[in-house]
Amino acid sequence: MSTPTGFMEFTRHLPGDRSPLERVNDWQEFHKHLTEQELQTQGARCMDCGTPYCHTGIEMIGGTSGCPLHNLIPEWNHLVYRGMWRDALERLHKTNNFPEFTGRVCPAPCEGSCTVGLIGQPVTIKTIEQAIVDRGFEESWIVAEPPAHRTGHKVAVVGSGPAGLACAAQLNKAGHEVTVYERADRIGGLLMYGIPAMKLDKKIVQRRVNLLAAEGVKFVTNTEIGKDIMTQQLIDQYDAVVLCGGATKPRKFEIEGSHLQGVHYAMPFLNGTIKSYLDSGLQDGQYTSAAGKDVIVIGGGDTGSDCVATALRHGCRSITQFGTHGKAPLKRDPLANPWPQFPNVYTLDYAQEEAKALYGEDPREFSIMTTRFVGDEQGRLKELHTVQIKRTVDGEGRKTYEPVPGTERIFPAQLALIAIGFDGPETTMIDELGLETDRQSNVKARYGKYNTNVDKVFAAGDMRRGQSLVVWAIQEGREAAREVNKFLTGDGILA
Repeated sequence: MSTPTGFMEFTRHLPGDRSPLERVNDWQEFHKHLTEQELQTQGARCMDCGTPYCHTGIEMIGGTSGCPLHNLIPEWNHLVYRGMWRDALERLHKTNNFPEFTGRVCPAPCEGSCTVGLIGQPVTIKTIEQAIVDRGFEESWIVAEPPAHRTGHKVAVVGSGPAGLACAAQLNKAGHEVTVYERADRIGGLLMYGIPAMKLDKKIVQRRVNLLAAEGVKFVTNTEIGKDIMTQQLIDQYDAVVLCGGATKPRKFEIEGSHLQGVHYAMPFLNGTIKSYLDSGLQDGQYTSAAGKDVIVIGGGDTGSDCVATALRHGCRSITQFGTHGKAPLKRDPLANPWPQFPNVYTLDYAQEEAKALYGEDPREFSIMTTRFVGDEQGRLKELHTVQIKRTVDGEGRKTYEPVPGTERIFPAQLALIAIGFDGPETTMIDELGLETDRQSNVKARYGKYNTNVDKVFAAGDMRRGQSLVVWAIQEGREAAREVNKFLTGDGILA
């Protein structure tokens, strides 16, 4: 334990962010940093509970409680408090291959289940995590560590998102020869294309990719399996194949007018902006611009918020974000949303904070449904028609939405971005191999948690479990690597 009474002596303190009015003018990360003394004080707030929930990583009522990676949070909080930063980094890397990613983009379910948060404000776990790994890079403690011996086994990993990279890192550490295939022109999957640069600087992603390459992982870009290389060819060439392609098929939103010019799905919009930014600083014009437009984002999740923030940086005229969910309460409901569940409370994400600073109010509309898109004579979007809805949930958790009469509205819009989630992985590899899938069209693990019904083929990440958090993806990649190593060597132990 850091100090027995630290959680009573010290208050929660976050580093804060750059001013919203300043940061909307650039694409740089917006978080500030705490001093070393402030971080040690925050570490002192950790109680080292008898039964800590912060690293449980369990799913409760549709959400995640605690860290799916089972990070040794009380241990490295204590080490930071004592100024033992290198030891803290060692403990952090034991469970998490990429804390520089999770420390920036994870919603921190660990903090939602922190015991201190039961009666007060939780420990600043996410801030401390990021500080540990950032210091590790600053001090050059994090260097390439190629394996001392090679096993002679060759493994292909399809997809270079967090699951694929974690799987590759673990298998390479075990001495296997790992090749990662990525259809995009850069490695990183969702980390590179999908999450905007202001949330995760792409230099940070590339730094870790370079480190993995120095350790012996081979990366092949601009190569789509099932198109540029047939899936069976890959299986014939390697001793094992791990599919980590993600859940990239967008959920369809087919209502009247959805064909109009100006109606786009979220990920192509985000990816186009990021690629243009990386290629040319947005000078090549190879992206869908929101400049000067009234923009509607349909979807209240993280992807929708990223669309809001991106449109603001483009210079949109106005921005509105629709969500079918109701407005959350200001405080946790102890009956409907008890600790250690992730707290469902009203907050302003970074994007909504920026929109409010620019336009004076939260851009979100709650409990609302788009009924149709309307265009002009040239087939260009000009407005959205909506209605307020009432949501009910039956005993089996199924949601139904009923329109509320008399609540119809019209919103002007020249750009609508659909961010309502994903319908599982793309099916090219699945169909080619005859892989079994579950009811949600995710690849099914038949003979083990990560083994598919096809010999030598494993699946992990969103491709196996559906759209989820980055921490779940990393955990999936690590566990799949363990199963692959067991398949190749008979050894179920993998650090």
